[in-house]
Amino acid sequence: MQETAYAKINLALHVRKRREDGYHELETLFAFVDCGDTLVATRAEQDQLQVVGEFGGALDDPFGNIVMQALGALPRPNGLAITLEKNLPVAAGLGGGSADAGALFRLVKAAHGLPEDWRERAAKLGADVPACVESVTCVGRGTGTELEPIDSDLAGTAVLLVNPRVPLATGPVFKAWDGEDRGPMPEGSARAIAQQGRNDLRDPAISQCPVIAEVLAALEKTKAWKVEVSGSGATCFALFDTLEACDAAAEAMPREWWQMAGKLR
Repeated sequence: MQETAYAKINLALHVRKRREDGYHELETLFAFVDCGDTLVATRAEQDQLQVVGEFGGALDDPFGNIVMQALGALPRPNGLAITLEKNLPVAAGLGGGSADAGALFRLVKAAHGLPEDWRERAAKLGADVPACVESVTCVGRGTGTELEPIDSDLAGTAVLLVNPRVPLATGPVFKAWDGEDRGPMPEGSARAIAQQGRNDLRDPAISQCPVIAEVLAALEKTKAWKVEVSGSGATCFALFDTLEACDAAAEAMPREWWQMAGKLR
């Protein structure tokens, strides 16, 4: 069995307030790119995980990996041997670990089905995991686990992901947020929200990783109609009306930066 762990981006991310539990109240528009990490599963006597790929070396503790945690969270009649091809950079604002867990949930669903409380089990692994299980454009509220469907008019939109190859942990970025509520996420279609919305973690991310500003500036010079930081960074994304414009932008990026081009699901 094989499943893609689709890269997650936040087309808008409005941080409304700090919560007493240490988390933040969010309003976000999740979207997913049609490429990412790859998981291959075979039946085994016990659960196993092998990590390969360009960024596999960044995950040196298989037992602490969220894929193993996801395996432990789901009842199954047999073990699974998982090979994870890590194509997405780690600590990059793409929900990579959450996407991997979401793909694992889909693998288990195809083989055995999921328990009725799978959303609660997913949320315990991470706030982005429930959205990553579905991997469709949706609105997230609360800590990101309260999901609302939205009819997406962005399916098939060309997208370019660019990361300066600098890992950026989420915690320090949220800590650097100034605490100012700049207002709710706009209403409307997915495209309208993407055009009118903002990412309140952009400036905090740049304060922790200044090269993000260089990535944004390079993408702003292309024919993209939307350029923004994804999540807490350091990955930035650009949306294009044509594949040709996306390809031209990819060619213009510095070779030392990581990039991945695809389409929104």
